[in-house]
Amino acid sequence: MSFLFAVVRFENLHEVKRLCHWGPMIALSVIAICSTIAVLDSIIWYWPLDTTGGSVNFIMLINWTVLILYNYFNAMFVGPGYIPLGWTPENSQDSVYLQFCRVCQGYKAPRSHHCRKCNRCVMKMDHHCPWINNCCGHLNHAYFTSFLLLAPLGCIHAAFIFTMTMYTQLYDRISFGWSSVKIDMSGVRRTHSPIMPFSVPAFAATLFALGLALGTTIAVGMLFVIQMKVIVRNKTSIESWIEEKARDRIQYYQTGEEFIFPYDLGSRWENFKQVFTWSGVPEGDGVEWPVHEKCHQHTLTIEQLKQKADKRVRSIQYRVVEDYNGACCPISKGLRTFLRTPCTEEPRITLTRGEVLFATRGTKWWMYGDKVLNEEQIKAGARMRGWFPRKCVEKCLYDTASSSTTTEEKKEN
Repeated sequence: MSFLFAVVRFENLHEVKRLCHWGPMIALSVIAICSTIAVLDSIIWYWPLDTTGGSVNFIMLINWTVLILYNYFNAMFVGPGYIPLGWTPENSQDSVYLQFCRVCQGYKAPRSHHCRKCNRCVMKMDHHCPWINNCCGHLNHAYFTSFLLLAPLGCIHAAFIFTMTMYTQLYDRISFGWSSVKIDMSGVRRTHSPIMPFSVPAFAATLFALGLALGTTIAVGMLFVIQMKVIVRNKTSIESWIEEKARDRIQYYQTGEEFIFPYDLGSRWENFKQVFTWSGVPEGDGVEWPVHEKCHQHTLTIEQLKQKADKRVRSIQYRVVEDYNGACCPISKGLRTFLRTPCTEEPRITLTRGEVLFATRGTKWWMYGDKVLNEEQIKAGARMRGWFPRKCVEKCLYDTASSSTTTEEKKEN
């Protein structure tokens, strides 16, 4: 019993540690600042105990805060759901349609992807969100999207309170350098005396909170629109990218195939109900999914295998000619390399002269690819994939004799 209690305590502590990250710290700070100043300003502007409107305004403001925090913490702590370590399909013959994850030592179930940050294969992974320091996936997609909706709505309400508070309080002469503005607010003054003064620091804090609220409304509102576009098509952000690459592959090779996205049920409402339910628990077990009548459970995974094979064919071999320590913005590699560093959380990999890499994509100053590892590293499930400066490598002729040995090394997790 004591052992089980210790395990539970350890798991809970591990989840609480998710808060110790710049994403949740910033997000919760914005929520706290906007909510606190909105409550104080609503007391100054529209005293809730005097009128019904003031009471409704105050209650709505508190409700926004509660709902935002409820969905935010659920998105963070409920998590996306993970494929069990060492998972294999019930029918062993289906394993030929699936990718094998060397890190989790199991197969990736349909719609799952391995997250480098979480170090697990995530059910119906959409993306890893730094603001909740967790993945957005099968179990928490509804909570995450609800948070993206409620946060802008709450910020719009707060921004209205900030604006009205500043407007109604600026009734005295205000001097701005060489000009002065007189605002007659005699018609909107309240009969009660505010329980707190609206001083210069209060004005500055309100103005700062207004900027936060408007910025959050725009940024988070755009994310909500993006999420709803994929939800009503029963996709994830990753699957949208896979579908786009499928069309490019078919067009490039002129195969004449017809790729049908298997999880689109043909109705936006039916797709919507796959994520949002009255119980709060999404449809499905995270492994098997309802599919289009012309598709089957492994339609998408087969397409992924085709794209991985095509990726290996298109990859270009490079040899390291200059050491690189893995710095995000290496000033020693030139000013342009420093300024043009990729704006992404994808990792950088260290380079040592003489190492070999297979690059799959890149920019003018940076490249992205996999480092060729030795047998011991491969057996241990290691993988080194990420960005590196283009000036540190040079293209070399592909060694056909080593192609058979490198094929296994270049398999995707």
